[in-house]
Amino acid sequence: MSAATGPEPAGHLHINWTRCDGRGICTELLPSLLIRDDWGYPLAADPELAEKSRIPFGRASERDVADAVALCPRLALTVLRPR
Repeated sequence: MSAATGPEPAGHLHINWTRCDGRGICTELLPSLLIRDDWGYPLAADPELAEKSRIPFGRASERDVADAVALCPRLALTVLRPR
């Protein structure tokens, strides 16, 4: 299911690529949401979102997303919630 056609997301994971140094912890914790590029930087696993820095996630992924945000050594991840 594409993010564009799925249910309303619980939030969006924002990647600040300026802060990121490609260690890959987030991609290990969120394999259904993120993949790594050739340099180790996270990209959306959904090809429609690959060039985006805001990746939608569902309720089932909330705990894993929170862990990835908390464990990011460069503080490059932020959760954005719908208003």
